[in-house]
Amino acid sequence: MRRGKRRMIKLKFSKIYSFACGKTSFQRDHSRIGGHGHSRVVVCNEPGSFEGEIFSYADNSVRSTKYTVATFLPKSLFEQFRRVANFYFLVAGILAFTKLTPYTAVSAILPLSIIIGATMVKEGIEDWRRKKQDIEVNNRRAILHKGDGLFEYTEWKNLRVGNIVKIMKDEFFPADLLLLSSSYEDAVCYVETMNLDGETNLKLKQGLEVTSSLHEDFKFHDFRAVIKCEDPNANLYSFVGSMEFGEQKYPLSAHQLLLRDSKLRNTDYVFGAVIFTGHDTKVIQNSTDPPSKRSKIEKKMDKIIYLLFCVLFLIAFVGSVLFGITTKRDLVNGIMKRWYLRPDSSTVFFDPERAYAAAIFHSLTALMLYNFFIPISLYFSIEIVKVLQSIFINRDIRMYYEEANKRALARTSNLNEELGQVDTILSDKTGTLTCNSMEFIKCSVAGVAYGRGVTEVEQALGRSNGSPILNESINRLELKSNEIRDSPDRKEPIEGFNFTDERIMNGNWVHEPHADVIQKFFRLLAVCHTAIPVVDEETGNISYEAESPDEAAFVIAAREVGFKFYKRTQTCLSMYELDPISGNEVERTYKLLNVLEYNSSRKRMSVIVKDERGRIFLLCKGADSVMFERLAENGRKYEEKTLEHVREYADAGLRTLILAYRELDEEEYKEFDDKFSEVKNSVSADRETLMEEVSDKMERNLILLGATAVEDKLQNGVPDCIDKLAQAKIKVWVLTGDKMETAINIGFSCRLLRQGMKQIIIHLEIPEIQALEKAGDKRAIAKASRESVHHQISEGGKLVSASRGTCQQTFALIIDGKSLTYALEDDMKNMFLELASYCASFICCRSSPKQKALVTRLVKSGTGKTTLAIGDGANDVGMLQEADVGIGISGVEGMQAVMSSDIAIAQFRYLERLLLVHGHWCYRRMSSMICYFFYKNITFGFTLFLYEVYASFSGQPGYNDWFLSLYSVFFSSLPVIALGVLDQDVSARYCLKFPILYQEGVQNVLFSWRLILSWMLNGFISATMIFFFCTKAIEPQAFDKEGRTAGRDMMGVTMYTCVVWVVNLQMALAIRYFTLIQHIFIWGSIGFWYLFLLAYGAMPPSMSTNVYKVFIETLAPYPSFWVVTFFVVISTLIPSFSCSVIQMWFFPMYHQTVQWIRYERKKSNPE
Repeated sequence: MRRGKRRMIKLKFSKIYSFACGKTSFQRDHSRIGGHGHSRVVVCNEPGSFEGEIFSYADNSVRSTKYTVATFLPKSLFEQFRRVANFYFLVAGILAFTKLTPYTAVSAILPLSIIIGATMVKEGIEDWRRKKQDIEVNNRRAILHKGDGLFEYTEWKNLRVGNIVKIMKDEFFPADLLLLSSSYEDAVCYVETMNLDGETNLKLKQGLEVTSSLHEDFKFHDFRAVIKCEDPNANLYSFVGSMEFGEQKYPLSAHQLLLRDSKLRNTDYVFGAVIFTGHDTKVIQNSTDPPSKRSKIEKKMDKIIYLLFCVLFLIAFVGSVLFGITTKRDLVNGIMKRWYLRPDSSTVFFDPERAYAAAIFHSLTALMLYNFFIPISLYFSIEIVKVLQSIFINRDIRMYYEEANKRALARTSNLNEELGQVDTILSDKTGTLTCNSMEFIKCSVAGVAYGRGVTEVEQALGRSNGSPILNESINRLELKSNEIRDSPDRKEPIEGFNFTDERIMNGNWVHEPHADVIQKFFRLLAVCHTAIPVVDEETGNISYEAESPDEAAFVIAAREVGFKFYKRTQTCLSMYELDPISGNEVERTYKLLNVLEYNSSRKRMSVIVKDERGRIFLLCKGADSVMFERLAENGRKYEEKTLEHVREYADAGLRTLILAYRELDEEEYKEFDDKFSEVKNSVSADRETLMEEVSDKMERNLILLGATAVEDKLQNGVPDCIDKLAQAKIKVWVLTGDKMETAINIGFSCRLLRQGMKQIIIHLEIPEIQALEKAGDKRAIAKASRESVHHQISEGGKLVSASRGTCQQTFALIIDGKSLTYALEDDMKNMFLELASYCASFICCRSSPKQKALVTRLVKSGTGKTTLAIGDGANDVGMLQEADVGIGISGVEGMQAVMSSDIAIAQFRYLERLLLVHGHWCYRRMSSMICYFFYKNITFGFTLFLYEVYASFSGQPGYNDWFLSLYSVFFSSLPVIALGVLDQDVSARYCLKFPILYQEGVQNVLFSWRLILSWMLNGFISATMIFFFCTKAIEPQAFDKEGRTAGRDMMGVTMYTCVVWVVNLQMALAIRYFTLIQHIFIWGSIGFWYLFLLAYGAMPPSMSTNVYKVFIETLAPYPSFWVVTFFVVISTLIPSFSCSVIQMWFFPMYHQTVQWIRYERKKSNPE
């Protein structure tokens, strides 16, 4: 609708407001005010009063930054040196200032400073962005009462508890406010809470009647009040307090609380008193950090670091022992064995008479010398790579949902590689597998089924079963749809309404045998709801803002049948309906007396209304599990038929609700209203429970009208996605609140369940349990239920065990929420998990949010494998946070799931690409990157150890100090970062074509200890070959025509050159997908080494020390250097290359098999 061309009815309400008459009662109130947790006292509109000064409450500024100017340096340094590797390098850098050091202090400190500095800069930039957001929020403007009835603009950060503020339409609330009055006479206002819970529907709030007259600015000149309420807490949906005003006390509830960051909508202005400010506000109290998650690869990497530390300490210990023995033998009985070293005049570090002390000092020197075994830039490089990987995920155009303008969003980059190792997916159904866009498609009224439509589930079952009757029905329906579509006077499709039945539509219902029941049925749909009508003034069309898609579908269905709800005031609902006697459309107005709200425990909602003739009705709609037991004996006339239809609807994958009513007499209603008002206006912890109890007594002896059936269509691509995930051998578990029949048939339609799959159903709908439930013995029910569930799990286990190894029978486990309660008990959960793990599919029906989280925890801890949870609503948050990876669907149920997730996507079908493509790539890249990091550092570090052995463990490095320092920073780090970001073993098309590739990550074949140790062994072999080939090739004979032999400086440069070539070419051999960037980084690193050697060697000897013009004068001019380099590099690469060829030919992995397939296809079809 065009802006300005739609008008919303002035007085409306939502479920948070119930219309109970009567004055405020305090017979049961204040049981908690002043006690523990309820000690807050707010003095309104008296900023300078004594009472206002003695309470020291937080100001209204917020800070989301991790650091301040004063704490940035110490805190960030502490964060960096919490890592064992960084702390080790710090200690080594400090020791570099002593005489123990084998290199200069500057060369030891500089690489660490670069890595730590770069990480701190990254942290600082991220924190500065948060700081700018804080400044923007804190400097927003609000209208504050300055005194004497004058209001002026001030910044949010200046607000204090007790201030009176005026909020205008479409402005955000700057703090948690107590609503005093609004532009409406009855102090109601409409609030959008999208920033809090992501819900787009409007919530209605209403101030107290006693303050509703404060409409004008000047009226606050003499306003004084004292509010006593609960202390700051994170509960968004409750508030307990009282207000002392005019020597009387009035109870306060969440109906009067306006939360910070909510927006005022459809209300010109409101006045409010500041209750909670800054970090005391409920939204900030809720902004706790999500649980810290680390990938399995990262955890394993820590173990490898510790292993390398053990290797480092071992070789340092062995070298020091050998050094001590050799040093002790240098001087025996005054005879100097190695006289040229002058052991008789050596310092304590080489003194034969103090060999033990020399060995200890040598161990410290060795620990500093061998620290190159530990990759100093590993953590920083991994952080860079993960951020870049996340950017690629975010910008993948194939995961962009154009209809909603939403893309994939990696909210954390810590878990990218975990996407490639998922073994089990735990999924919500509604809004995740389905659209959560409900369509009214069928109904049962007075025992008669209405609605000709065929659901997606029925179509899927018809295709899989080959049912000729159903196929004929589907073809007939499609033919009729085509006729309607081709008709010149066809109507546009109506969102939320897909009902076709000539017996009901166009007023034909008046000719039905039970027209009076049909009238009550659709009248109930038009009245029993919390929807808000929106009228287009240009066309007169009415649409509705409803609390849920189901509710919108019901009101639309009533409108289309002829019961048009169009207006709501504070106490009345108005509608047009067809009068069956006159045949004319007449206006009906119902006085709204009470709303008995829906919640997940009640599973129903009711309204109490009075019609124009003064009759009082209770209209109720709810789940069949709670409605049938509330029917009166004379209200069960259509029960049998309705039950039969409900089961049919469930089989068709539809969501059902039961509709019933009862008529109340004045006296009965007055007694209820008095009790309800008393409880509602009380201030006590158990107020909600008491309200439910009072409501429960009234919602009895109902008369059944019928049942509704709405369809929640599957999202596009869901069946194909689940099928592809199944081909990748990823288990998919669905946890839903639907009935078992509905869940099973949805399972078939989305291909989670397949024909030929044996179903193991665990439930408690058995005669023995039902008999005990009628008797009401809770202990006996619990005992029998526990035994029944245990027996069913045992039988299922036997069935699975018997078929194992004999046939290819696949199983599906289906369990209801009641049974799951017992299956998750300590003595049964392992047996339950074992059974579920052997099943290809798992469906849990009627499950609660807590059960979803518990099942996720059980799978994660019980199997030790990676779990992924995916959901779209607030009820999925526990499951998302419990799983190793949480995926939020940015659907129509708000953004709470997204805000609690690790990665957000717009549609379930994008999970296929996220896992099979990005997950596989990220896992392979990260595994290869980390293995290569350890390989290159072991190759470099072990040459130092071999040189030490060669030099009698003298503690002297074989390379120049700056060669040591810059190896990991400049000569070998960039190619590995390019590998981690860009490499692909196979293309995205082949990842999706061969889903079995994904099992490489699930089985962790690319980061197994065998592969890690093989990379390490390759490093040791490469180092050994480089060292011995170089030393044997250039040392014994003259190096040039003048007869000069190679010294330590020449041999060091030659070895270092070979190391740089080998580690970069080894990287080139490991890459499967070359890009220009990778070529630049690999060949650029090698080229940069030669440029550095030229530049550094050209510096004065005081700076270049032992490499002064070594390359330009003594190495580059002579062919022997280039021949040795070429020979050593090729020889060193041959063993690993040969192993790779043998492994690929005879023991190929999944990705290598696919590479062969791709190669053969290209070979046979070059085009």
